[in-house]
Amino acid sequence: MSLAFLNALECTEPHADAIWDIAWTANDTAVSVSADGTVKQWDSTSGQISKSRPPHTLAIVSLSVSPDGRHALYNSLDGTTCLWDLQDDNILGQHASYDRAVEGAEPSWSVSLNPKGGTYAGTSGSGNVNIYSANPDSFGSRQLVLSSGRNKHGMDCKYSPDGSRIALATETGQVFIFELESGTLTSTYSTHAMAVRSLSWSADGQLLLTASEDKRLILHDVRSGPSGKPGSGAVATLTGHSSWVLSTDISPDGRLAVSGSADKTIKVWDLAARTAVSTIQDSGEVWAVAWRPKPSATGSAGAFVSGGEDGRVRWWRSAGAGS
Repeated sequence: MSLAFLNALECTEPHADAIWDIAWTANDTAVSVSADGTVKQWDSTSGQISKSRPPHTLAIVSLSVSPDGRHALYNSLDGTTCLWDLQDDNILGQHASYDRAVEGAEPSWSVSLNPKGGTYAGTSGSGNVNIYSANPDSFGSRQLVLSSGRNKHGMDCKYSPDGSRIALATETGQVFIFELESGTLTSTYSTHAMAVRSLSWSADGQLLLTASEDKRLILHDVRSGPSGKPGSGAVATLTGHSSWVLSTDISPDGRLAVSGSADKTIKVWDLAARTAVSTIQDSGEVWAVAWRPKPSATGSAGAFVSGGEDGRVRWWRSAGAGS
C-alpha cells in the first residue's frame, strides 16, 4: 500500500531560524517554536499568524499543547518555561528552572503538559523528570522528582494520554516509563543504540513510538496489566531513514505514524504493516511533525503539519481527503 500526501498550505511569514517543535491544536490552529526565540500560532486555513509572543533571547526548544487547544507550554534553551493562554493571549505562568537559588534546581529541556491539567513535566541533564505545578498561582513549584537512576540528559518527555504515566527519552538511547501515582520507574527499554530524540504515545496509551539518531523508529508495547506487569516492549522496528530521526507522532486512530528526519524527508508509516507508505522530500532537516487531532474523514489518511530547518510551517493532507 502507498499513500500520497499533498502540501496543502504553507505559512506566509516563516520563522527566521529552524522550527524545533510544532503542534496542531484541537481548535485547528498550529503552534510552532523556533531557534529564533519566537512562538507563533497559525491559522490552518490561511497559513497566517494569528498570535505570537515577543522573541525570547534564546531558542525555544520544546512545546506541549493541552488537549483542548487552550494552553501552550514552551521552554527555552536556558530553561525558562512559560504557559501561554492561546485564547486570551496571556502568559499565565513563567518559571526559571535554572535558578540556582532554588535548592536542587535543574534547568528543563523538554516539557510536557499533563493532559488532565494541574502539572507539567520537565526533563533535565541528570536523568530526572521533574513534576511542576501548572496552576497560575503556583506555576513552576516542584511537586515531585522522578529518577531514572542514570545521570544522562533527557531529550524528550511525554505524559501518557490519561496522565497516569510519563515516558522519558535519553541521550544514550534508553527510554524510561514512570507511574505517577506511586512515583516509581516501571519500565526501562534499551532498544536504541543512540539518542532518542522524540516520543509519541498512541491515543489508548498501549503503544509508545520512539525516534532515534540510530536512524530507526521502534514501536513498544507499554500496556499495563491488572497485575501492574509492563507490556512486552519492542514489537516493531521501522527502518528507511538514512540519517537521524528527529521527530515522530502517531495518528489519532493509531493506524499511521509520521516521522521527520535529518535526511530531509518526512515518512508516513503503516503501523500494522510495519512499513513506510509515503515519503515526502523536504528542503532541509525536519525537526517537528504533528498529526491533526481531529478524526479524519472516512477513507482519508488524515492530515499533519511539519516544521524544520527552513523555518516554514507546512500543512499536509492525504490525497483525495477533504478538510
